This record gives sequence, structure tokens and C-alpha cells, in this order.
Amino acid sequence: MQPRLRLFTGDDESHDIEPLKVNITFGELSTILQEACRKQRAFLRDFEDDEIQMTEDLYQVLTAYCRLRPGA
Repeated sequence: MQPRLRLFTGDDESHDIEPLKVNITFGELSTILQEACRKQRAFLRDFEDDEIQMTEDLYQVLTAYCRLRPGA
């Protein structure tokens, strides 16, 4: 995944344009997030209110996991 850099000139008229979307495997995402969490990277807080889309079955697995008792 190549990073994309843009020059900020101060007047961004493209605020009404929907941001670009990319596809990434869950494995790649989880590896990146694990490393960022382990190193307590500050950028994670910048995105904590952003919404993400996922498949229904992944959502069901994650919500079921959250409901598990610790140590179960």
C-alpha cells in the first residue's frame, strides 16, 4: 500500500467530494493495527470516530467476541 501525499494550500474546495476508498485484507489491517496499538501510536486516536464498513459475518463475530466473558 503506497502512501499518498498531498500538498495543503489552505483552501480545500473538495470538502464535498466523497473520500477515496481502498480495499485491504483483514489480515493486513489487523497486522497494522496490532503494531500501532502495541506501540501506542497517537494517530489511532485521530480516527477513533471514523466509521468503517465490514461484512455482516465479520461484524457478528466481533460483536459475539465482545460479549464473551473474560477468561471464557
